[in-house]
Amino acid sequence: MAEIKPFEVRWTEAEVAKVLDQVRAYPWPPAPEVPDGWAYGCDGAYLKALCAHWTDAYDWRAAMADLNRFPQFTARVEDYDLHFLHVVGEAGGRRPLIVTHGWPGSHYEFWRAIEKLAFPSRFGGDPADAFDLVIPSLPGFGFSSKPRRPIGQRTTARLFNTLMTQVLGYGSYLAQGGDWGAMVTSWLGRDHGAHARAIHLNMLGFRPHGGPTNEAEVAWATKQAGAMEVMGAYFRLQVSKPQSIAWMGAGNPVGQAAWIAERFHDWSDLSAKSMDEAYPKDRLLTNIMIYVMTGSFTSGAWYYRGLVEEGGLAFGPGERLETPTAFANFPGEPLYSAPPRSFAERAYNVVRWTDMPSGGHFAAMEEPDLFVDEVRAWGRET
Repeated sequence: MAEIKPFEVRWTEAEVAKVLDQVRAYPWPPAPEVPDGWAYGCDGAYLKALCAHWTDAYDWRAAMADLNRFPQFTARVEDYDLHFLHVVGEAGGRRPLIVTHGWPGSHYEFWRAIEKLAFPSRFGGDPADAFDLVIPSLPGFGFSSKPRRPIGQRTTARLFNTLMTQVLGYGSYLAQGGDWGAMVTSWLGRDHGAHARAIHLNMLGFRPHGGPTNEAEVAWATKQAGAMEVMGAYFRLQVSKPQSIAWMGAGNPVGQAAWIAERFHDWSDLSAKSMDEAYPKDRLLTNIMIYVMTGSFTSGAWYYRGLVEEGGLAFGPGERLETPTAFANFPGEPLYSAPPRSFAERAYNVVRWTDMPSGGHFAAMEEPDLFVDEVRAWGRET
């Protein structure tokens, strides 16, 4: 069994000062003078305000202390040192749940949901709803070690199943994820269903063999293709030539922040709130700092190439993920909108489908209370 080692985030003043000096010295390029700067990429006015907050108001020491608030560890699994939170809650080992993030998020996405999921009675909830939480950093992301070349979500699922079963000793567990975390979680259900007994997703990644088969599915696929034309340039780059963005981002914290912030803006439900209301600058910067301080902007981009090198999204004829699957459909998901249920059910054994009232791609970060309520309700049914 791999040794489990306690872990702490440790950023030195010199390391942070170097980053902040790079932010201050950034040679700002011209930006289009148009009403909606987000239409061309990250909005210049927003980015300048974010960087000013970064250099003048962001308390990185407080952020580091916050990142050390929950018990976290590393363990060697195959060729990787996996970083993970392990919060043993009121469930006391009886209800393990692995929760997996995506790109450009991090394990920090779940910060405002962790205590409510692990210790519901502290918030007026039922202790029977408690989970033991395992929240890893994807390989190549954050405080997990980096691969020597791109790996994908199926490999990650194998590593995470080993973490849950052989390292932490859970014979069976539940799994939840969004973005790449949804793909990892899907592969946990597909390849490791003997242990991952039920899964919960807030993005549906797998595609059934044969594609759309009725009018509603064709309309969704057409809409999806149109959204990808407008917002999918990042995907095409990272899935084909990820090192191109790595060369531009290395040593450029402002460029990394712009690339990440654009995704948070474009993929979120901002119908009733501003960007700052959805993601206060301190929170967004902590997520960005995890990338900048660990050098994982590069290996995070590689993860897209890993998708195609491991076979992509589609099943072959007659294949389906049979592990019971719950799906939370957050309405502010503009790029990866939910397909019709008929389409999803040809790829997944969908046993629960919840249309959420608000929230987008980064569900746990945008709407932590809705996320917690949904995961609790699913947990009661499993």
